Amino acid sequence: MTDGNFYSLEGPLDSMPVKRQMRAANLTGFGDVVRNLGGDPRSILERHNIDPRAMRDPDFYIDSQSLVNALEYCSTSFNDSLFGLKLAQHQEPEIFGSVAALCRSAGSVREALESFINYIPVVHSPVAVLELAEGQETTELRWYSKTDLGQTNQANYKATLLILKLLKQIGGQNFRPSYVNLAVDARQKDLPELASKFGCPFHSRASTNAIAFPSAVMDRAVGSSNRLLFRLLGGYLGRVREASRTTILERVEDYVRGSLPSGNCSIEHCADKLGTSVRTLQANLSDSGLRFSDILEKQRIDLARVHLESGELSLDDVADILGYSEQSSFGRAFKRWTGSTPKQYRKNLESPKIATH
Repeated sequence: MTDGNFYSLEGPLDSMPVKRQMRAANLTGFGDVVRNLGGDPRSILERHNIDPRAMRDPDFYIDSQSLVNALEYCSTSFNDSLFGLKLAQHQEPEIFGSVAALCRSAGSVREALESFINYIPVVHSPVAVLELAEGQETTELRWYSKTDLGQTNQANYKATLLILKLLKQIGGQNFRPSYVNLAVDARQKDLPELASKFGCPFHSRASTNAIAFPSAVMDRAVGSSNRLLFRLLGGYLGRVREASRTTILERVEDYVRGSLPSGNCSIEHCADKLGTSVRTLQANLSDSGLRFSDILEKQRIDLARVHLESGELSLDDVADILGYSEQSSFGRAFKRWTGSTPKQYRKNLESPKIATH
Protein backbone atom coordinates (compact mmCIF):
# COMPACT_ATOMS: atom_id res chain seq x y z
CA MET A 1 0.00 0.00 0.00
CA THR A 2 1.31 3.44 -0.90
CA ASP A 3 0.57 6.87 0.48
CA GLY A 4 -1.11 7.67 -2.83
CA ASN A 5 -3.58 4.81 -2.45
CA PHE A 6 -4.26 5.63 1.18
CA TYR A 7 -4.93 9.29 0.33
CA SER A 8 -6.80 8.81 -2.93
CA LEU A 9 -9.64 10.99 -1.61
CA GLU A 10 -9.17 14.72 -1.37
CA GLY A 11 -9.17 16.17 2.11
CA PRO A 12 -9.53 14.80 5.65
CA LEU A 13 -12.10 12.11 6.52
CA ASP A 14 -13.34 14.03 9.54
CA SER A 15 -13.61 17.59 10.81
CA MET A 16 -11.10 18.67 13.46
CA PRO A 17 -11.64 20.80 16.60
CA VAL A 18 -11.10 24.55 16.28
CA LYS A 19 -10.44 27.40 18.71
CA ARG A 20 -11.42 26.29 22.25
CA GLN A 21 -13.05 23.03 21.20
CA MET A 22 -11.92 19.62 22.44
CA ARG A 23 -13.07 16.03 22.02
CA ALA A 24 -16.11 15.00 24.05
CA ALA A 25 -14.20 11.81 24.88
CA ASN A 26 -13.07 13.79 27.92
CA LEU A 27 -16.52 13.06 29.36
CA THR A 28 -15.99 9.29 29.29
CA GLY A 29 -17.11 7.90 32.64
CA PHE A 30 -18.40 11.31 33.77
CA GLY A 31 -21.98 10.09 34.16
CA ASP A 32 -21.03 7.09 36.30
CA VAL A 33 -18.65 9.05 38.52
CA VAL A 34 -21.18 11.83 39.14
CA ARG A 35 -24.05 9.42 39.81
CA ASN A 36 -21.89 7.46 42.26
CA LEU A 37 -21.39 10.72 44.14
CA GLY A 38 -25.14 11.32 44.21
CA GLY A 39 -25.25 13.94 41.45
CA ASP A 40 -27.15 14.42 38.18
CA PRO A 41 -24.66 14.48 35.27
CA ARG A 42 -27.18 15.86 32.76
CA SER A 43 -28.08 18.89 34.85
CA ILE A 44 -24.41 19.60 35.59
CA LEU A 45 -23.49 19.53 31.90
CA GLU A 46 -26.49 21.66 30.93
CA ARG A 47 -25.55 24.13 33.66
CA HIS A 48 -22.20 24.55 31.88
CA ASN A 49 -23.63 24.73 28.34
CA ILE A 50 -22.56 21.20 27.38
CA ASP A 51 -25.10 19.07 25.50
CA PRO A 52 -25.55 15.88 27.59
CA ARG A 53 -25.65 13.86 24.36
CA ALA A 54 -21.91 14.50 24.11
CA MET A 55 -21.43 11.81 26.77
CA ARG A 56 -22.54 9.24 24.18
CA ASP A 57 -20.21 10.25 21.35
CA PRO A 58 -16.49 10.71 22.10
CA ASP A 59 -15.90 12.33 18.70
CA PHE A 60 -18.24 15.28 19.26
CA TYR A 61 -16.64 18.58 20.23
CA ILE A 62 -17.29 20.57 23.38
CA ASP A 63 -15.94 23.87 24.66
CA SER A 64 -12.79 23.38 26.74
CA GLN A 65 -13.68 26.24 29.10
CA SER A 66 -17.06 24.62 29.75
CA LEU A 67 -15.40 21.31 30.59
CA VAL A 68 -12.86 22.94 32.90
CA ASN A 69 -15.67 24.79 34.70
CA ALA A 70 -17.78 21.63 34.99
CA LEU A 71 -14.90 19.71 36.58
CA GLU A 72 -14.23 22.48 39.09
CA TYR A 73 -17.95 22.71 39.85
CA CYS A 74 -18.07 18.97 40.58
CA SER A 75 -15.02 19.24 42.82
CA THR A 76 -16.72 21.95 44.88
CA SER A 77 -20.24 20.49 44.86
CA PHE A 78 -19.15 17.00 45.92
CA ASN A 79 -16.42 18.25 48.26
CA ASP A 80 -13.98 16.13 46.27
CA SER A 81 -10.69 17.96 45.79
CA LEU A 82 -9.43 15.17 43.48
CA PHE A 83 -12.51 14.80 41.27
CA GLY A 84 -10.45 15.12 38.07
CA LEU A 85 -8.12 12.36 39.22
CA LYS A 86 -11.09 10.13 40.04
CA LEU A 87 -12.56 10.71 36.58
CA ALA A 88 -9.24 9.89 34.88
CA GLN A 89 -9.18 6.53 36.65
CA HIS A 90 -12.24 5.63 34.54
CA GLN A 91 -10.53 6.70 31.31
CA GLU A 92 -7.80 5.42 28.99
CA PRO A 93 -5.42 7.19 26.55
CA GLU A 94 -8.01 6.62 23.80
CA ILE A 95 -9.39 9.92 25.13
CA PHE A 96 -6.70 11.51 22.92
CA GLY A 97 -8.22 9.99 19.78
CA SER A 98 -6.11 8.74 16.88
CA VAL A 99 -3.00 10.32 18.44
CA ALA A 100 -2.92 7.51 21.03
CA ALA A 101 -2.87 4.88 18.27
CA LEU A 102 -0.15 6.83 16.46
CA CYS A 103 2.01 6.93 19.60
CA ARG A 104 1.61 3.21 20.23
CA SER A 105 2.63 2.42 16.65
CA ALA A 106 5.81 4.56 16.81
CA GLY A 107 9.23 2.95 16.72
CA SER A 108 10.61 4.67 19.82
CA VAL A 109 9.42 6.69 22.79
CA ARG A 110 11.05 9.75 21.23
CA GLU A 111 9.10 9.27 18.01
CA ALA A 112 5.90 8.68 19.98
CA LEU A 113 6.24 11.82 22.11
CA GLU A 114 7.14 13.98 19.12
CA SER A 115 3.92 12.75 17.48
CA PHE A 116 1.96 13.42 20.67
CA ILE A 117 3.26 16.99 20.83
CA ASN A 118 2.63 17.64 17.13
CA TYR A 119 -0.87 16.24 16.82
CA ILE A 120 -2.70 16.72 20.14
CA PRO A 121 -3.51 20.34 19.06
CA VAL A 122 -4.76 19.00 15.71
CA VAL A 123 -6.94 16.10 16.85
CA HIS A 124 -7.73 16.68 20.51
CA SER A 125 -7.61 20.36 21.52
CA PRO A 126 -6.14 23.37 19.66
CA VAL A 127 -5.58 25.28 22.93
CA ALA A 128 -3.13 22.64 24.19
CA VAL A 129 0.59 23.39 23.87
CA LEU A 130 3.13 20.64 24.64
CA GLU A 131 6.91 20.59 24.56
CA LEU A 132 9.86 18.39 25.50
CA ALA A 133 12.72 19.71 27.62
CA GLU A 134 15.42 17.07 27.19
CA GLY A 135 18.35 17.14 29.61
CA GLN A 136 21.37 14.89 29.94
CA GLU A 137 19.82 12.88 32.78
CA THR A 138 16.17 13.93 32.93
CA THR A 139 13.56 14.86 30.33
CA GLU A 140 10.35 16.76 31.02
CA LEU A 141 7.14 16.60 29.01
CA ARG A 142 5.55 20.00 29.66
CA TRP A 143 2.15 21.39 28.78
CA TYR A 144 0.00 24.48 29.16
CA SER A 145 -3.01 26.14 27.58
CA LYS A 146 -2.57 28.99 25.12
CA THR A 147 -5.90 30.35 26.41
CA ASP A 148 -6.49 31.45 30.01
CA LEU A 149 -9.04 28.92 31.31
CA GLY A 150 -9.00 30.10 34.93
CA GLN A 151 -8.59 27.51 37.67
CA THR A 152 -7.68 24.19 36.07
CA ASN A 153 -6.76 21.97 39.02
CA GLN A 154 -9.13 19.15 38.11
CA ALA A 155 -8.33 19.28 34.40
CA ASN A 156 -4.62 19.08 35.20
CA TYR A 157 -5.05 16.12 37.54
CA LYS A 158 -7.02 14.34 34.83
CA ALA A 159 -4.54 15.16 32.06
CA THR A 160 -1.56 14.05 34.15
CA LEU A 161 -2.93 10.60 34.92
CA LEU A 162 -3.96 10.04 31.28
CA ILE A 163 -0.55 11.08 29.96
CA LEU A 164 1.12 8.79 32.51
CA LYS A 165 -1.05 5.90 31.30
CA LEU A 166 0.06 6.60 27.73
CA LEU A 167 3.72 6.85 28.78
CA LYS A 168 3.46 3.44 30.42
CA GLN A 169 1.96 1.99 27.24
CA ILE A 170 4.77 3.28 25.04
CA GLY A 171 7.59 3.09 27.59
CA GLY A 172 6.76 -0.38 28.87
CA GLN A 173 5.44 -1.66 32.19
CA ASN A 174 8.74 -0.81 33.90
CA PHE A 175 8.36 2.88 32.97
CA ARG A 176 8.61 5.03 36.09
CA PRO A 177 8.24 8.83 36.15
CA SER A 178 10.88 10.71 38.12
CA TYR A 179 8.49 13.39 39.38
CA VAL A 180 5.39 15.39 38.48
CA ASN A 181 5.13 19.18 38.77
CA LEU A 182 1.75 20.85 38.41
CA ALA A 183 0.66 24.49 38.45
CA VAL A 184 -2.12 23.69 40.91
CA ASP A 185 -2.78 24.67 44.51
CA ALA A 186 -3.14 21.16 45.94
CA ARG A 187 -4.32 20.66 49.49
CA GLN A 188 -1.62 19.41 51.84
CA LYS A 189 -3.64 16.34 52.79
CA ASP A 190 -3.97 15.37 49.09
CA LEU A 191 -0.22 15.28 48.39
CA PRO A 192 0.33 11.65 49.50
CA GLU A 193 -2.56 10.35 47.36
CA LEU A 194 -1.40 12.33 44.32
CA ALA A 195 2.13 10.97 44.68
CA SER A 196 0.72 7.45 45.06
CA LYS A 197 -1.55 7.68 42.01
CA PHE A 198 1.18 9.26 39.86
CA GLY A 199 3.76 6.75 41.10
CA CYS A 200 6.43 9.35 41.87
CA PRO A 201 7.18 12.47 43.95
CA PHE A 202 4.63 15.22 43.32
CA HIS A 203 5.15 18.98 43.61
CA SER A 204 2.29 21.48 43.49
CA ARG A 205 2.36 25.24 42.88
CA ALA A 206 4.93 24.75 40.12
CA SER A 207 5.44 27.32 37.39
CA THR A 208 4.96 24.68 34.68
CA ASN A 209 3.03 21.44 34.34
CA ALA A 210 5.56 18.67 33.74
CA ILE A 211 6.08 14.92 33.90
CA ALA A 212 9.76 14.00 34.25
CA PHE A 213 11.48 10.71 33.45
CA PRO A 214 15.03 9.46 32.73
CA SER A 215 16.31 10.72 29.37
CA ALA A 216 17.44 7.19 28.49
CA VAL A 217 13.76 6.29 28.08
CA MET A 218 13.54 8.50 24.98
CA ASP A 219 15.36 5.98 22.80
CA ARG A 220 13.55 2.94 24.19
CA ALA A 221 11.71 0.86 21.57
CA VAL A 222 7.91 0.81 21.69
CA GLY A 223 6.71 -2.77 22.10
CA SER A 224 3.56 -2.23 20.00
CA SER A 225 5.41 -0.54 17.12
CA ASN A 226 3.77 -0.89 13.71
CA ARG A 227 5.66 0.94 10.98
CA LEU A 228 2.92 0.69 8.35
CA LEU A 229 0.26 2.06 10.67
CA PHE A 230 2.62 4.78 11.90
CA ARG A 231 3.46 5.88 8.36
CA LEU A 232 -0.14 5.91 7.17
CA LEU A 233 -1.73 7.48 10.23
CA GLY A 234 1.13 9.92 10.75
CA GLY A 235 1.04 10.92 7.10
CA TYR A 236 -2.70 11.47 7.26
CA LEU A 237 -2.52 13.63 10.39
CA GLY A 238 0.36 15.56 8.87
CA ARG A 239 -1.75 16.42 5.87
CA VAL A 240 -4.66 17.41 8.11
CA ARG A 241 -2.39 19.78 10.03
CA GLU A 242 -0.95 21.30 6.86
CA ALA A 243 -4.39 21.75 5.32
CA SER A 244 -5.59 23.76 8.34
CA ARG A 245 -9.21 23.34 7.26
CA THR A 246 -11.08 25.63 9.64
CA THR A 247 -13.74 27.42 7.56
CA ILE A 248 -17.34 26.30 8.03
CA LEU A 249 -17.45 24.92 4.47
CA GLU A 250 -14.26 22.91 4.93
CA ARG A 251 -15.39 21.49 8.26
CA VAL A 252 -18.79 20.45 6.88
CA GLU A 253 -17.12 18.90 3.82
CA ASP A 254 -14.79 16.91 6.08
CA TYR A 255 -17.70 15.73 8.22
CA VAL A 256 -19.69 14.63 5.16
CA ARG A 257 -16.74 12.82 3.60
CA GLY A 258 -16.13 10.80 6.74
CA SER A 259 -19.74 10.05 7.69
CA LEU A 260 -21.29 9.12 4.32
CA PRO A 261 -20.56 5.37 4.64
CA SER A 262 -22.45 5.21 7.95
CA GLY A 263 -25.74 6.12 6.28
CA ASN A 264 -26.35 8.66 9.07
CA CYS A 265 -24.99 11.75 7.36
CA SER A 266 -27.35 14.59 8.28
CA ILE A 267 -27.26 18.24 9.22
CA GLU A 268 -28.39 17.28 12.73
CA HIS A 269 -25.44 14.94 13.24
CA CYS A 270 -23.11 17.47 11.61
CA ALA A 271 -24.21 20.22 14.00
CA ASP A 272 -23.68 17.90 16.98
CA LYS A 273 -20.24 16.94 15.69
CA LEU A 274 -19.16 20.55 15.27
CA GLY A 275 -20.51 21.55 18.67
CA THR A 276 -23.22 23.90 17.44
CA SER A 277 -26.98 23.97 16.79
CA VAL A 278 -28.69 23.15 13.50
CA ARG A 279 -30.04 26.70 13.31
CA THR A 280 -26.59 28.25 13.81
CA LEU A 281 -25.02 25.88 11.29
CA GLN A 282 -27.70 26.70 8.71
CA ALA A 283 -27.22 30.42 9.31
CA ASN A 284 -23.43 30.18 8.97
CA LEU A 285 -23.75 28.24 5.73
CA SER A 286 -26.38 30.65 4.43
CA ASP A 287 -24.04 33.58 5.07
CA SER A 288 -21.66 31.93 2.60
CA GLY A 289 -24.45 31.23 0.11
CA LEU A 290 -24.43 27.51 0.93
CA ARG A 291 -26.85 24.80 1.99
CA PHE A 292 -26.00 21.52 3.70
CA SER A 293 -27.86 19.54 1.03
CA ASP A 294 -25.75 21.16 -1.70
CA ILE A 295 -22.51 20.28 0.09
CA LEU A 296 -23.72 16.72 0.62
CA GLU A 297 -24.59 16.28 -3.05
CA LYS A 298 -21.30 17.77 -4.27
CA GLN A 299 -19.30 15.46 -2.01
CA ARG A 300 -21.26 12.48 -3.30
CA ILE A 301 -20.65 13.48 -6.91
CA ASP A 302 -16.93 14.02 -6.36
CA LEU A 303 -16.47 10.78 -4.41
CA ALA A 304 -18.54 8.78 -6.90
CA ARG A 305 -16.31 9.92 -9.76
CA VAL A 306 -13.14 9.15 -7.79
CA HIS A 307 -14.26 5.60 -7.03
CA LEU A 308 -15.68 4.89 -10.48
CA GLU A 309 -12.50 6.15 -12.13
CA SER A 310 -10.28 4.04 -9.87
CA GLY A 311 -12.14 0.89 -10.94
CA GLU A 312 -11.20 -0.86 -7.69
CA LEU A 313 -14.70 -1.11 -6.17
CA SER A 314 -17.91 -2.74 -7.34
CA LEU A 315 -20.95 -0.54 -7.92
CA ASP A 316 -22.53 -1.97 -4.77
CA ASP A 317 -19.45 -0.97 -2.77
CA VAL A 318 -19.47 2.54 -4.22
CA ALA A 319 -23.15 2.89 -3.32
CA ASP A 320 -22.40 1.79 0.26
CA ILE A 321 -19.52 4.25 0.62
CA LEU A 322 -21.77 7.08 -0.52
CA GLY A 323 -24.43 6.16 2.04
CA TYR A 324 -27.00 4.57 -0.30
CA SER A 325 -28.78 1.44 0.94
CA GLU A 326 -29.37 0.24 -2.63
CA GLN A 327 -27.36 0.44 -5.84
CA SER A 328 -30.51 1.50 -7.71
CA SER A 329 -30.82 4.65 -5.58
CA PHE A 330 -27.20 5.50 -6.29
CA GLY A 331 -27.74 4.83 -10.00
CA ARG A 332 -30.68 7.23 -10.24
CA ALA A 333 -28.82 9.94 -8.35
CA PHE A 334 -25.69 9.55 -10.47
CA LYS A 335 -27.70 9.76 -13.69
CA ARG A 336 -29.33 12.93 -12.42
CA TRP A 337 -25.86 14.39 -11.73
CA THR A 338 -24.07 13.33 -14.90
CA GLY A 339 -26.64 12.20 -17.46
CA SER A 340 -25.31 8.62 -17.49
CA THR A 341 -25.57 5.61 -15.22
CA PRO A 342 -22.55 4.53 -13.12
CA LYS A 343 -22.07 1.50 -15.38
CA GLN A 344 -22.12 3.66 -18.53
CA TYR A 345 -19.76 6.18 -16.91
CA ARG A 346 -17.24 3.47 -16.02
CA LYS A 347 -17.59 1.87 -19.47
CA ASN A 348 -16.91 5.20 -21.18
CA LEU A 349 -13.75 5.57 -19.09
CA GLU A 350 -12.56 2.12 -20.13
CA SER A 351 -13.27 2.60 -23.85
CA PRO A 352 -10.24 4.87 -24.56
CA LYS A 353 -7.99 2.36 -22.79
CA ILE A 354 -9.26 -0.47 -25.01
CA ALA A 355 -8.81 1.64 -28.14
CA THR A 356 -5.13 2.24 -27.38
CA HIS A 357 -4.30 -1.49 -27.26
